Amino acid sequence: MKLITTSALSLLAATAVLAVPTSDQVILNGLGSAANEWKDVAHEILREGKQRVTKWVDGGKEFVEQHGLTYELVSHPAFDDHHLRMTEPSLCDTAVKQVSGYLDIADDKHLFYWFFEARTNPEKAPLVLWLNGGPGCSSTTGLLFELGPCRIAEEGKNVSFHPHSWTEKANVIFLDQPVNVGYSYADGDTSVNNTPVAAEDVWAFLELFLTRFPQYAGLPFHVAAESFGGMYAPSIASVVHHKNLDLAKDADADADVLAPGLLHINLASVIIGNGISDPYTQMASVPDAACEGEFPVFSDPQSAQCQALRTKVPTCQRLIKSCYDFDSKFTCTPALLYCNSQLMGPIMQTGRNVYDVRRECDRERDGQLCYQELTWIDTWMNLPETKRQLGVNPALDFASCNMEVNQAFTLQGDGARNRAKLLPELVESGIRLLIYAGDADMACNYIGNERWVEKLENKFHDEFAQTTLQPWVTLDEGKLAGWVRSAGGDGFTAGNLTYVQVHAAGHMVPFDQPEAALDLISRWLEDVPLVLN
Repeated sequence: MKLITTSALSLLAATAVLAVPTSDQVILNGLGSAANEWKDVAHEILREGKQRVTKWVDGGKEFVEQHGLTYELVSHPAFDDHHLRMTEPSLCDTAVKQVSGYLDIADDKHLFYWFFEARTNPEKAPLVLWLNGGPGCSSTTGLLFELGPCRIAEEGKNVSFHPHSWTEKANVIFLDQPVNVGYSYADGDTSVNNTPVAAEDVWAFLELFLTRFPQYAGLPFHVAAESFGGMYAPSIASVVHHKNLDLAKDADADADVLAPGLLHINLASVIIGNGISDPYTQMASVPDAACEGEFPVFSDPQSAQCQALRTKVPTCQRLIKSCYDFDSKFTCTPALLYCNSQLMGPIMQTGRNVYDVRRECDRERDGQLCYQELTWIDTWMNLPETKRQLGVNPALDFASCNMEVNQAFTLQGDGARNRAKLLPELVESGIRLLIYAGDADMACNYIGNERWVEKLENKFHDEFAQTTLQPWVTLDEGKLAGWVRSAGGDGFTAGNLTYVQVHAAGHMVPFDQPEAALDLISRWLEDVPLVLN
């Protein structure tokens, strides 16, 4: 075993003093108490530096010790500024292989991830990347609250086995991004406040992860996201797609558009649940969902509240169009602030849970996001043993959602931009698109989601426009779970462009309808039709 010890640049002077020959050290000792104090300080700094950054190689793998924790270190010649730190926890579902740790970016950004192998046939099961939205909410909330192999329990003292986890059918990576979300952290004032920057980091993570675990590299890869993830997922998928095109150019021209050794990522589909991707279309649908939807907030469509909401739509759309046209925070931020305050504000003032309008929201009891379980997640993730197993610095505090990150994205107007415009190129290239939405959600309502899919310009547009909602019945229990519109595949597949309305589900579909959500994702990943003929 070869031992390599490194330290920060600030330790160089101390290291130089300690490297002086013994005779010179004796002279140093005779210079008086001040020199002895500096020598003691130097020893202390070097000792702390060794604790922070100690590396070694064993069995052909590189390891690093930080914060008293040991990680495998994964690097790639194509990435000078990106490395993976990995450990293997035994939490949540101890029967499957797990990996957790950090993507370290340029020594100042650190994105936390947690991977679970599929419970059945992991060598053949597809690979799914899951991202929560917010912006600023940890994907661990998706793991422990919605679709992961365990559910938070006992007010955060424990977790319980989740039989309807998406890991029944897929290998799943949960990634906390951007920086300062969940366990992800920054050294200093580094931050990310827009979606495109975050997407490049995610591509680097995937390359490093698949290089370390080549058994997953050839599997179909799916980007899945929720809520503000409707902004993340198109951006990430677009970056992956264009990097794949560059790799193909390298192969055809025997040139180096990208660095050698990179992998083609087998991008198969983009999956967005209750997302925001086309705010111009989706914001305009708020009065329709609130006044005439499956679960209306206001019982009378002609009420003063409904009429007032409708009067706000033209100004909201005019501002968002300006954002689309100029793509600047100076046009996008005013649009976002106006639409949120004038269209979403009145709904929140009713006291309903905007993520599931069937529920009342008591924020003193349920927390700011109206779900007690999210506070339980904070409790469990901050347990010392949880941190130790996951390879997290004990000094870090976990929070399900970081409102400072949310505010930073808001002040850039990121949530008013058009990310749906990235999707037609992907669909044209054969990458499938699934949009699903629970019909009790008002944050990113189902009506607006269906409308933007219908207007999306692509080769399946005309076919999709001619479809009508068809019943979706689960395979195992034969229950009506919702309705489907799908184009492509001639009814023999799950479709190339598919929209699903999930009945009696809020913003977090896998939480409200776990059996139906597993049926939906299983059939989509296996490309099995959602409508039975």
